[in-house]
Formats: sequence, C-alpha cells, structure tokens
Amino acid sequence: MTHHALTPARLLPWASPEGEPCYLLTDGSGRLSRAADTAESIQLDMAGDLLAHLDDMLDDEHVTAVQLRYLLARMSEVLTDVCRIAESRGARLRVYTNVEAGAGPDGNRSPDAGSS
Repeated sequence: MTHHALTPARLLPWASPEGEPCYLLTDGSGRLSRAADTAESIQLDMAGDLLAHLDDMLDDEHVTAVQLRYLLARMSEVLTDVCRIAESRGARLRVYTNVEAGAGPDGNRSPDAGSS
C-alpha cells in the first residue's frame, strides 16, 4: 500500500489496550479500513439503541437508581465512541475539502494549485 501525502491518518474507532488512539494510513479501500467502517456502524447503531432504551426508562416510574446508573455508564461509553467517530470523520472531511479548494492538508493554498 502506498500512502498519499494528502490522505490523513484515519483515527480508528477503537483505542489501544493502553487506551491510546489508534491511527491508520490508508486510502480508505483496504480490509482494515472496511473493518473500521463496520465498527463505526455498529457503534452508532448501539448508541441509537441506548437512546431508545433511555427514552423507555425515563417513561418508566419504576426504574431504579441502579438501572439508571448502569445505563448512564453504557451511555458514557457510546458517547466516547461517537465523539471519536466524529473527530475521525471531521478530520478526513477537512482534508478532502481543502484538496478540492486547492489547499494543502494544513489548509494553506498549495503552491501547485492554479490561481483563480
């Protein structure tokens, strides 16, 4: 695989065992990139499911504090996942928008981009 200089490192939707962010240098078409897309999709679906469950629990007068704390812990986990996905997609979007505008990955106009 060759890495194009304008392609950003992709923040993956999982952390290392030490809790550090993981990155992938890719053009977006490889097996690991597709696995990351699948993981993001699953994480977003789980967040939606938890939101629906939260709505149900808030309407239930008999829900216990223990149940709510458990749900909030899971909500914290999926919110962390969703924030990581948003950061990853936002970084990739900024680079692609800059490339279309003739700017480099740092947002400055590329010297080889023609004048307008």
